[in-house]
This record gives sequence, structure tokens and C-alpha cells, in this order.
Amino acid sequence: MILPIVAFGDPVLRKKAVEIDANYPDLEKLISNMRETMYNASGVGLAAPQIGKSIRLFLIDASPFAEDEELSEKDRKALEKFNKVFINAKIIEETGDEWAFNEGCLSIPDVREDVFRQEKITIEYQDENFNTHTETLDGLAARVFQHEYDHIDGVLFTDKLSSLKKRLIKKKLENISKGKIRADYRMRFPNAKKGK
Repeated sequence: MILPIVAFGDPVLRKKAVEIDANYPDLEKLISNMRETMYNASGVGLAAPQIGKSIRLFLIDASPFAEDEELSEKDRKALEKFNKVFINAKIIEETGDEWAFNEGCLSIPDVREDVFRQEKITIEYQDENFNTHTETLDGLAARVFQHEYDHIDGVLFTDKLSSLKKRLIKKKLENISKGKIRADYRMRFPNAKKGK
């Protein structure tokens, strides 16, 4: 089932999400619905807060990035297979130089900005069967993970922009929260005027 994606301005996007365990109700169905919602919106990641649930869960399918001709063969192969569920994820270490990449977010349609993030991370997480994994990610895989991880900590990519950039997009963000935007997928707007 395709769920509405929560738009910028909703308080759920600012909460630090809570950990879950194997007893979380209908988790398999929730993951399936989130995957369907993510693909319907042409996203490469979706975090539970973006569908209104403040839990430490997100999905990533970075395979669309593997089509980029500028990538090395190693990076292309890594991204083709980077399709996972992350539960109760933690970033253990961030290393390497910060680099910029133009990011967007399903909760903030039509806003794309360069965001600086570190190039290499070591992470720990549980999969949908609650098996624990430790991995090291770099490049685009690390970046997509960091973006989704921020969501479960109540952080949006726009928080990482300079004061000037924030001022330049302020009106656009207000319009998104009011539903004054056209998205190609279902959304829930926190400040939309009812009956208009």
C-alpha cells in the first residue's frame, strides 16, 4: 500500500526516533508498504518518520545511482546491490574528507542543494530479521545512508546548509508545509488550509 509522505514542517520529522524490537506490530507489512511508497515516489531511501512513524527504521535502494557513467566499476557494483532495510542503525565512525553532493528529499520536493558529508562511515544496524551487522560504507552509499540516518535523528538535509542558503529557500519551505507544491506522489502537508 502506498502511504502519504510527510512534508516539511511536520513535527514528526524533528523528533529523535525510538528503537524498536522484533515485537513491533506488523513490521513486515510496514516495510513492504514503505518499499512500495519509496518506489512510487522514485526515491532511493525512505525513513519511517517520513511516513509519520517516529521509529528507527529506514530503507535504501541506491541501485538507480549505479547508472551514473562517471562512477568507477567498483562503485557501480556496490550501488547495484545496495538495497537494504536498516533497523536501530548507529554510525560508529565517520572518516575521510567532506565532499559535496546535490541532495534532495521526498519530504521536501523541488528543493535540491549541495550538502557536505564525510566520505566513509562504519555502521552497525539490524536487518528485518533483527540480525546485527557491522559494515563500512563509502562514497554514494555512505551519503545515502547518512541522509536517511539523519531522518531518524530528526535532522533534515536543509539543516546542513549555510545561513544564506537557508534564507534563500525559506519561502519555498513554507510553501511546501502549506501544500503549495505539486508532487508526483501522495503527500501529507502539516499546514495545509483545509477545504481549499
